[in-house]
Amino acid sequence: MEQVHLFTKKLKPTHISHALSFPTRALEAFSFPEGSHTTRFEAVDATDNVWGFCLSSRLTGSYPKPVLLRSSWRRFVEQKGLVPEDRVVFFMERSDEANGMIRRYTVRAQRKVMILMGQDVWVDVEDLPLYGL
Repeated sequence: MEQVHLFTKKLKPTHISHALSFPTRALEAFSFPEGSHTTRFEAVDATDNVWGFCLSSRLTGSYPKPVLLRSSWRRFVEQKGLVPEDRVVFFMERSDEANGMIRRYTVRAQRKVMILMGQDVWVDVEDLPLYGL
């Protein structure tokens, strides 16, 4: 399987309280049903929990403006204890299993724990107890 980094997003207060805006370029990694502007997908986190998300793009305007809908995103935010300045990272794994093209998604919720030699050090929120945070 080939793993592809879809995007990394540092969270703002509106991402915590409402919806997560998605980069338009990441839309190509998702299949939308014919004539639909929403699609559901599952992503696995660092502890192998499966999260169901609903990705939507607007029908009007000059660009799609995709978002993860609050109804699916909010549970993830609450369970992970996410706060502004944390970040999420989405990946996709592709395999061409007998030309069936299987896509699997992973998501990581991370927090910056320190700056080391001028570089931010991020860890998965599930590992924070190991850092005494």
